[in-house]
Amino acid sequence: MMIELIKQATPIRPPNNVVPGRTRQPNLRYVYTLTAFVSLGAFLFGWDQGVMTMIIADDRWLKLMQPANDWSVGFVISIYNIGCVIGAMTTGFFADACGRERTLSLASTVFILGALIQSASYTITQMSIGRFVLGLGVGAYSAGVPLYISEISPANLRGRIVGIELMILCFGEMVIFWIVYAFYFLNSDHWWRIPLAIQVVPALVLAAGCWTWVPPSPRWLVAEERYECALEVLSRLHGSEAAELEISEIRKTVSEEQITTQASWSDMFQKPVLRVTLLGMGIQMFQQITGTNGIFYYAPSLFKKGGITDPTMANLATGGVGVVLFLSSWIPIFYFDRFGRKTWLQLGLLGMIFSLLGICVLQQHALDHPNSPTNNAIVIFPYLFFTFFNMSWSSGSWAYAAEIFPISLRAKGNALCTASLWISNFVVAQVSPPIETATGYGLYILFAIICVVAFFFVRYALVETRGRSLEEMTELFGIGGNQKNQDLQDSVRQGLLQPNLEDEDATLVDDNSESLE
Repeated sequence: MMIELIKQATPIRPPNNVVPGRTRQPNLRYVYTLTAFVSLGAFLFGWDQGVMTMIIADDRWLKLMQPANDWSVGFVISIYNIGCVIGAMTTGFFADACGRERTLSLASTVFILGALIQSASYTITQMSIGRFVLGLGVGAYSAGVPLYISEISPANLRGRIVGIELMILCFGEMVIFWIVYAFYFLNSDHWWRIPLAIQVVPALVLAAGCWTWVPPSPRWLVAEERYECALEVLSRLHGSEAAELEISEIRKTVSEEQITTQASWSDMFQKPVLRVTLLGMGIQMFQQITGTNGIFYYAPSLFKKGGITDPTMANLATGGVGVVLFLSSWIPIFYFDRFGRKTWLQLGLLGMIFSLLGICVLQQHALDHPNSPTNNAIVIFPYLFFTFFNMSWSSGSWAYAAEIFPISLRAKGNALCTASLWISNFVVAQVSPPIETATGYGLYILFAIICVVAFFFVRYALVETRGRSLEEMTELFGIGGNQKNQDLQDSVRQGLLQPNLEDEDATLVDDNSESLE
């Protein structure tokens, strides 16, 4: 069967330099290295979030493609999101059947095909097909990368690890802004093909690495009943003593879930899992409809209506968005796990509401005073919005959705939550241009109202998960199984990890820079 040929089946044994019987120490540098590498998927995700922003506003591209109206331009953006929905949904099947890392390798193959179609397009139809195919790969990345890294991370570092992924995603957004800005000045009607084509290179690297070097998730190995292999991967990641505790509780949790759960899609919508599904889908939906991509995709238009009428200056201000996204993405890496998930999400929403209202005020000012130098201040509020968004929702929603489901439903649950995000993204991308055309800054008032609703959702519906192991989520949400010893085991395991964590904190910046070079 094809699935059997795809999944990793080679025995995973200790390296030759490991002395049998000797205690192995936690290797968090290895955890960070794996996170950085598989987050190439997040880098490509960020690349394609930003690559079209300046392209669709360029007269040369518009003259070649000849879109009929705002809806046609919105469709080029939003059809990508439909591909992402399908890619995310299929990730649940492939991640369970083939393994998390092999799914990312397959996604890279699809991604490369979509990128090549886009870069060779001459019509809106061809571009839309390429965007859809590429979206299939990005959707798989968006579900598969946080799923994998959440399963290799220690519980008390999971927020930081997911934060590293989001930092790399934002790095991709920043890089592509300036790459597109540089090629924008080429004296060619086809300048835009280059940034669409060169993303094939990191996709090839990711495909090869996930097939040959990245180890399978230990939780997937347990589900496959490859217990010795799972123990070896855990030992490489968290040390041999913590690995013994973890393998025991993972096996126990999987065993209990196999009795109480059939791990089907229908289980996602039945009590008591239904509550978890609604929370995960809800947080990912709000991550999109609170305004992030309504601002991000159409930033040049926002700045233009705010009084920055020079296209070059509007594109330069848009490039600044990428820089702000990258710089602010470092905040959750160092601080996200120090406070609760709910605290960060609520704080972020308050800042986002203030920023959206600031955009409205300055766009009205630009209407009343078209030539006022004060109009340049419009750049402050999108930058402020993305700072608050990145320190909270950008990493918080992904971490929460990836960690709340029981093991047997985690791949399907994470896929469903990611699909919710992409469906919401599709709606935002499709309706933002006509709403902005019809109402002006009314679009941002609408986003501010949605932020208020999201605040109450976080405050009264979410369950705090900070510091909980993945196996504890079953007990926290009341999903079957008796896990009386879970808290004690988790405390012991984190005690074994803690000395090494303190050392890693001192060298984190160096480690990250090394892994990204």
